[in-house]
Amino acid sequence: MYYHMNKKALKAALRADMLLLITAGLWGFGFVAQSSGMDYVGPFTFNALRFPLGSLSLVPLVLLLKKKAYLSTPPNTGFLKQLRFTLLAGTVLFIAVMFQQIGMIFTSVGNAGFITGFYVVLTPVFGIVIGKKTGLPTWIGMVFAFIGLYFIFATENFTSINPGDLIILISASFWAVHILMIDYLVQRIDPIVLSAGQFAWCGLFSIIAAFTAEPLVGVWAELIAPDFSMQQWTPLIKILALITEGAFSHPVFGAAVPILYGGLASVGIAYTLQVVAQKNAPPAHATIILCLEGSFAALGGILLRNERPGTYTLLGFGFMLLAMFITQWDVIGKQSTTPP
Repeated sequence: MYYHMNKKALKAALRADMLLLITAGLWGFGFVAQSSGMDYVGPFTFNALRFPLGSLSLVPLVLLLKKKAYLSTPPNTGFLKQLRFTLLAGTVLFIAVMFQQIGMIFTSVGNAGFITGFYVVLTPVFGIVIGKKTGLPTWIGMVFAFIGLYFIFATENFTSINPGDLIILISASFWAVHILMIDYLVQRIDPIVLSAGQFAWCGLFSIIAAFTAEPLVGVWAELIAPDFSMQQWTPLIKILALITEGAFSHPVFGAAVPILYGGLASVGIAYTLQVVAQKNAPPAHATIILCLEGSFAALGGILLRNERPGTYTLLGFGFMLLAMFITQWDVIGKQSTTPP
């Protein structure tokens, strides 16, 4: 994919590919942070802390690009339109991360990463509903994805399905809807402004849910997972009280690193790197490299969460990765044969 490039373009593309690889790694290991954070706090509390942090981390980038006149928001997109657009994106994002975070109560980091990646396959299929066209690779990829899901869902003796895997699958469907919505909205608002705004809305909704819905989720989780206890979750209101009192020696602050990673690394740093990298990276490169997010999640689960995926699970991971590549083959093939 590099042979059409001159030396200068080749260096730029290689640098961009390296940044994209770091981005995929940051996003993949973000699943480890999500799982680790819930050793201390509930799913809504985790999101209530990390998404406002992620939104704030993008503010300097927004101000910098605005100062340099790099923001691409159309001039007729006023504040109210921006508010409405970010609210739409933030609402779908909240639903997607809600199901993802709840699902991770029950399933492994690797499973969560690869099942979430199913959105790559679902996106072109859902796009048909709004008039987008798709080709044969989408349907071939769908077949491989369902084979992969079969192996991931089934335990080694194929007798039961982890409920967390099913919940993550619901999340993947909302990620696909989110991708299509973002594709529509970025034509009407700058993508970085859109991201900062949607993260802020998602954080607000998560704060509300942390006070209202999280105890119910904890009770439900205890009913279907006998080895789970919601006693390990410190409520958001208590965390805020501990911060006010300066009681930072409390065990709940063990969640600080996962939350900071989830808010700063997965959102602020990774998104900035993606924006910078995709200025010089051919779309085919970005497609292939960012599909490795699930692989990094599985690696992070093995190294940091002591997960040991079985043979069938690894086989499922392989089929899912292959499905992602096949689904994107039109993009990969076109960019591989067309000189830049």
